[in-house]
Amino acid sequence: MTAATAVQAACIVAALLFILSLAGLSRHDSARAGVVFGISGMAVALIATVALASRSIDATAGAVLAGAMLVGGGIGLWRARVVQMTGMPELIAILHSFVGLAAVLVGWSGYLEVEGADHTELAGAMLRIHHGEVFVGVFIGAVTFTGSIVAYLKLSARISSSPLMLPGRNLLNLAALAGFGVLTGFFVAGPTLALLVGVTVLALALGWHLVASIGGGDMPVVVSMLNSYSGWAAAASGFLLNNNLLIVTGALVGSSGAYLSYIMCQAMNRSFISVIAGGFGIEAGPADDTDYGTHHETSAVETAALLRDATSVIITPGYGMAVAQAQGPVAELTRLLRARGVQVRFGIHPVAGRLPGHMNVLLAEANVPYDIVLEMDEINDDFAGTSVVLVIGANDTVNPAAADPGSPIAGMPVLRVWEAEHVVVFKRSMAAGYAGVQNPLFFRDNSSMLFGDAKARVEDIVRALGPAVAVQRDAAEPERKKALAGVG
Repeated sequence: MTAATAVQAACIVAALLFILSLAGLSRHDSARAGVVFGISGMAVALIATVALASRSIDATAGAVLAGAMLVGGGIGLWRARVVQMTGMPELIAILHSFVGLAAVLVGWSGYLEVEGADHTELAGAMLRIHHGEVFVGVFIGAVTFTGSIVAYLKLSARISSSPLMLPGRNLLNLAALAGFGVLTGFFVAGPTLALLVGVTVLALALGWHLVASIGGGDMPVVVSMLNSYSGWAAAASGFLLNNNLLIVTGALVGSSGAYLSYIMCQAMNRSFISVIAGGFGIEAGPADDTDYGTHHETSAVETAALLRDATSVIITPGYGMAVAQAQGPVAELTRLLRARGVQVRFGIHPVAGRLPGHMNVLLAEANVPYDIVLEMDEINDDFAGTSVVLVIGANDTVNPAAADPGSPIAGMPVLRVWEAEHVVVFKRSMAAGYAGVQNPLFFRDNSSMLFGDAKARVEDIVRALGPAVAVQRDAAEPERKKALAGVG
């Protein structure tokens, strides 16, 4: 087998491993295997890339390549070790920006290389195709770059999560796309540096505006959308570099990201086309300033008393649970309640935690059984027959204002927790959620607010419940011994 054949075989193996990774990550029970497949595929891809590059570069370029891999790998390991689960959405957003920037640089390099040398293998139609690849790659990469940076800034609260409401914002987006089409035609017919600079600036501005126009409540779908964009940017780079593995990998990321965005749009009752166009979530009016009355405050002891008398409990976690790292105490509370014979289940909103699957991962880490963790559609009809609902760090995903046509979250499906007999909301304050919308749930007669750190408050409830559980077990022990003696 020649070296070239070996590299091609390695690329095929890597592509297959990436496909197996996506398949594994689609289910809880195979997620770990999916991660292993993905890591293995990337390792094979890196080895193949280095082997391919080593055939055409000198020692100096090889040293630069090795240094870049060491620096990049070191930064990646460091970020993976220090990032908290609450920081995953913004970390993913900033990683998407790197992919976009890489696509821009590859596009510029492809243009300068061809224009600065006599490449006889590129002539006529092939040369025009190359110019088209450069232009499209730069455009997609630049949109991904600035869009991902805005998403990172919003998710990390470095800028306001409120949407940027420029006059005629939809027309601005359409004008930018039309301008891209016109510039592409001119560039393919007669490429110039000025046209490439123009499309780069246009795409950078469009990416910024697309994501800045989207409200905080819709950011989880934006992250998924940017994931798709980064994939297509990588695929465009693959065409420019004549790298089949990069094309396949980019296409996998782009298509899977687009499909995930579509699924999330369906779950959020949003238009997939409006997401791509940057108009997601901006049709509704501003948040209202209605006076909903006075909220009712409760304590951990009172909440424990409610749970002690409950027959069924549903826990709806949100980003606040992740911030407080309360999943461990929540899992312990679940075990205590189930030991009392209380039916305990979890209701998970599709975008709870600002990232799809965020809450599921946290609960799995705390060893909460998979069979009691249900999606919104599976559990929404059960709230009306539930004794107590514990809303732990969730806000926008349980907001009845979604039924108000004038709300920024109008039409978004939410967990109907207010239909339960009692609702206890764990929250640090009465501040609005990430979407900046006041929540009428907090002021309902059957709702009570339990203020403070979610982890500390759940631990207080566990302590308050503990003695009661112990007493119940002690009282049942004589009967259990008699039953065992009868069996003997």
